[in-house]
Amino acid sequence: MKIIIFYTLMILGVISIGTAFAEGSLVSVQTNDSNYSEGDTIIISGKIITIIGDTQVTMQLFKGDTLIEIAQIKVSQDGNYLHTIIAQGPLWQSQGSYMVKVTYGEGNIAETLFDYIPESKIIETTGEFPVDAGDSGTFDVKYTIRGGIVESIETEPENLGLLVKINSLDNGKIILELPRESIGAEKQNGQDETFIILINDAQTTYEEIQSNLTFRTVEINFEKGDSEIQIIGTYVIPEFGTIVMIILTIGILTSVLLTKNKFQIKI
Repeated sequence: MKIIIFYTLMILGVISIGTAFAEGSLVSVQTNDSNYSEGDTIIISGKIITIIGDTQVTMQLFKGDTLIEIAQIKVSQDGNYLHTIIAQGPLWQSQGSYMVKVTYGEGNIAETLFDYIPESKIIETTGEFPVDAGDSGTFDVKYTIRGGIVESIETEPENLGLLVKINSLDNGKIILELPRESIGAEKQNGQDETFIILINDAQTTYEEIQSNLTFRTVEINFEKGDSEIQIIGTYVIPEFGTIVMIILTIGILTSVLLTKNKFQIKI
């Protein structure tokens, strides 16, 4: 009796797996991101469960009913395929949702969506933001932001830096002109030191695009959904007293060492 039940379960298992395999598609598709801007590289990839001879994947890219691009993609021996598209040209002028449709053999179809914003639709704003410096009054920080809006800029004396709050509507960047008399990062010999940049508490890189005796100008990339950018140096006004400053600098130095960054604090 047990043997009969065992073989019955095996047969049912094979039947159920075969049915699921028959009903499912042999091809999958994905993109390397869900949001793109004009000029971005879109990487389309996927996997074939069962390779059918030399059959290629047919990829079609649609904006609504408009066909943007079509391609035949070779499948590697391990069943993977990959195709890249540069989001630029006369057919890439409409903002919104785009659909990638791939077909492999008879009836094996997979689809995925992504959002796209052309160059002309990306918001770019330039302005000056007055920053409260306590008893020292205020100082202005010039900025240019692309893909978002600056909501506020505040000093963080406890971190020796600034906190920039943004509403990031898309992947973008912000350029900040930092006045040396108000915020800076210096080594003990007076030479410029690297700022520490945190976005939503995660350390990131930046590019210093200009430096002179009055300002240091930094460019920071951000992603859609990011809201806080911290710029940490070695001084910012208003400054704390000497004892408090020593405690704070030791704390920041410890944090920097834990993240394995070479950062010297000017005391």
